[in-house]
Amino acid sequence: MGRTKTRQKGSITVTSSTKISSSSTAPTPAALLAKAQDLITQYDYDLAQRFIQRALEQEPENGEAREMLGFVELERGKIEAARQIFTSLVPPSPTALKNPPPAIYLSLAQLTDSDPHSALDFYQTAVDMLSVQLKGKARLNDANDGEEIEARKLVVQALVGMNCDNLLNLALQMDPQNAEALQSLASVRMSQSRPEEAKETVERAWAIWKDLDPGIPLSISLEAKRRWLPLEPIDDPLVPLIPSRLSLTRLFLELSLFAPALLVLQGILATDDQEMEAWYLEGWCFFLMGERAREGGTTIDGLGWKELMRDARDCLEACQTLHTAQCHPDEQLLQHVHELLSELDNAGIVAMPEAGQDAGGTADSDDWEDVDEEEDGDVEMG
Repeated sequence: MGRTKTRQKGSITVTSSTKISSSSTAPTPAALLAKAQDLITQYDYDLAQRFIQRALEQEPENGEAREMLGFVELERGKIEAARQIFTSLVPPSPTALKNPPPAIYLSLAQLTDSDPHSALDFYQTAVDMLSVQLKGKARLNDANDGEEIEARKLVVQALVGMNCDNLLNLALQMDPQNAEALQSLASVRMSQSRPEEAKETVERAWAIWKDLDPGIPLSISLEAKRRWLPLEPIDDPLVPLIPSRLSLTRLFLELSLFAPALLVLQGILATDDQEMEAWYLEGWCFFLMGERAREGGTTIDGLGWKELMRDARDCLEACQTLHTAQCHPDEQLLQHVHELLSELDNAGIVAMPEAGQDAGGTADSDDWEDVDEEEDGDVEMG
């Protein structure tokens, strides 16, 4: 089972109230936890963890501190440490809290991958507790609307988690080689801030059909890649439909898996070179690669940052043209394209002149033009 966020980053809260003592010269556990909570709102989880540990050194059984530590470890990516802490906070652990909050059961459900039945039990416990809370609030005229809204959100998260992971597990039990089920699971893992598991799962999904897609070397020009495109689109039942492959590409980009993303996009454009979103994603991919190459002062598969950015511009301009021609409704995508093109302008990567014309309108080669060629090393991306 997977973990979904049960609370927004920077807003981790605990069940106990915190009061700061101003009369003591040495920091009290309450003061240390208050400082930790402040650091959490600043996303400084490493330093917050140190303050919580100091509080626990003074009061090892402090439930508020232990609960807070569990959520901080979760944010730090210390999944096993967080699981052990949360397990110690609920029965039958001898160190269980008297009244563990539903959020702890939700977290345990989301962290219990190896035992779906236990995960389902944790989810059900959280739902039952939250339902009781909501019924109690409904009977109170002065119920706190904010608390009720939060409780309802947690119920929905629990139910979604129960159904999403369980349905995907059931699907994969029926067909372990189902690429779309694996891809959906990878997307869930990304939403749960578990990128390593997402990476492993999405690569398994792609491996099922990638050999059916044409392999195009990355270290050749974009124009040459076009010549590598197959004359016929891929026609195999194992290859997902274009919308699914576009979603796969987005997952690859989120995980910075640029080469697989480009290969999938090439297959899509081989099937339909009018697929506007594929041009957008390819341009975005080249842009991200160009940023990485420039920041690292290196090349990616033999391509320098300027070459990558030129390819990015070519793809983004193709996307822009198709967006207008197709009267595409996705204005947010077009806005992002404009932002990326603006950053390319600022970096000195300008539009290619018309075929056979240089920037001044005279005959010239088809090479790209860069602004201030001698000073391009000093140009900064926006």
